[in-house]
Amino acid sequence: MSDSGFRLFAFADEAGSAVSDQISAMKRNGLSGVELRGTEFGNVSDLSPEKAKEIASRLSGEGLAVWSLGSPLGKIGVGAPFEPELEKLKRTLEVAEITGAKNIRIFSFYLPRGENPAEFKNAVLDRLAQMAEITEKSGIGAVLCHENEKGIYGDSAERCLEILEEIPEIKGVFDPANFIQCGVETLPAWELLKNKVRYLHIKDALSDGKVVPAGCGVGHLKEIVAEYKALGGEAMTVEPHLAVFKGLGGLEREGERSQVGGVYVYPDSNAAFDAACNAIKEIIGEV
Repeated sequence: MSDSGFRLFAFADEAGSAVSDQISAMKRNGLSGVELRGTEFGNVSDLSPEKAKEIASRLSGEGLAVWSLGSPLGKIGVGAPFEPELEKLKRTLEVAEITGAKNIRIFSFYLPRGENPAEFKNAVLDRLAQMAEITEKSGIGAVLCHENEKGIYGDSAERCLEILEEIPEIKGVFDPANFIQCGVETLPAWELLKNKVRYLHIKDALSDGKVVPAGCGVGHLKEIVAEYKALGGEAMTVEPHLAVFKGLGGLEREGERSQVGGVYVYPDSNAAFDAACNAIKEIIGEV
């Protein structure tokens, strides 16, 4: 942990797809490690045990930890076949055990557009409860962490709270920019969820949804980070989204793409990654 009291991690695949590029970016910015999502070997939930061991060895050899697995679990339609998703969860748990990750980021299923989310509450909670049970029975000690996101059941603070209260084994990941993109004000959302949040995704946005460096948008990052620290929070994952990077299109459903923010456009992915890291470091220095 740094002198600030925080451990900073990142979605380092936004700096480069290769593990070597991700290591360089994390070391250049003095980060503690990675929220592992994508590498030249594919998505984290699709890694073979051999590749997971290779990645873990290379990261640990550089003094970098795997804080969380940025899995896509739960980013399927609520009515899609569920058994393949449970099999993917089991593979992801194996990767978590190999890499030492104690957190697995998940989502709460895409809903049909225009439908009342309340109609899907029971189906969503049932699926998430099954995922939590499998995780608990695995015995590896990893925690499922639900991230608020556009288009899924948990796109509002109230529905995120439902999930976290109904299934207490699941903890929260708080992403300010994602709330902004859903028309949700971040400070009331934080007040509602703060005691159930395991860690933060550092991403800010303007009121029109364009992603900008932390502190440059309407997400109230400084206030949230300060209170998170006061509550004993230690870990944050930097998620730049400041420039389109290879693979971004596969992370969000068609029609729900993140936007690149106005003047905050960078010449390459490394410059964008460094800018995102520097922005949160400035906030940390002020809290």
